[in-house]
Amino acid sequence: MTETTSAATREGTAPTGKRKPRGEYAKSAATRTAILDAALEVFAESGYRAGSLREVAERVGMSEAGLLHHFRSKSALLMAVLDHRDALARALVDFDLPDGIEALRGLVKLAEHNASIPGVVELYCTLSAEATSPAHPAHAYFVNRYESVRESVAASFRRVAEAGRLNPGVDPGRAAVATIALMDGLQVQWLLDPGSTDMAEALAEAFRSMIVGYDLAGLEQVLDARSAEAASVDAVEPGDAAIAATGAAAEGAEA
Repeated sequence: MTETTSAATREGTAPTGKRKPRGEYAKSAATRTAILDAALEVFAESGYRAGSLREVAERVGMSEAGLLHHFRSKSALLMAVLDHRDALARALVDFDLPDGIEALRGLVKLAEHNASIPGVVELYCTLSAEATSPAHPAHAYFVNRYESVRESVAASFRRVAEAGRLNPGVDPGRAAVATIALMDGLQVQWLLDPGSTDMAEALAEAFRSMIVGYDLAGLEQVLDARSAEAASVDAVEPGDAAIAATGAAAEGAEA
């Protein structure tokens, strides 16, 4: 019994409700994460329609009823899986970076990462196509997601424009739409024939055509180093000039 136990409880009166111990909350969160990871695997391997709750439950060592205690339906689990996938993607792409170019480079990293998880990419492509139907359980999710991603990518391009690095004629809004369309199209081509394209390189090539010096991060470091060297030489020059002047004066005296 803890010091926060109410007087009514200490006297034997049953409380109206009990709080879960902190350990139980942590265990519940860990269980939900395990379910989401398993569901992502099952849906990626078998598709959303063919993937069963029973198979997901078996992968985490619980009953289907136990799984439904955490997610009330298959569609609710799907929504949670999609949110879980987005959380994993956000670890690679930070649209809040003040440097718009670095934020867009995150998309290239994401494309590179996606090449290592073909099942998840296939699930996403299939669901996004199926979800064009308003009756699909993921319809609202994809409508909202595309709206959010368009705005985030457009904001990154706007920051690139403000830095004077966006090529003339490139509109941030249209560039965002083109970027998302390119990523989706590349994924379909890559799924059909993995050897046909390098998704990350193709996306980077598109950014090179829109952004001045997109790939100059390494060159910028070299130029910075050379500038530092030049500054160091400049700092020595006054002494050298004095020596030269002394020598010239001596020559004049001898003459």
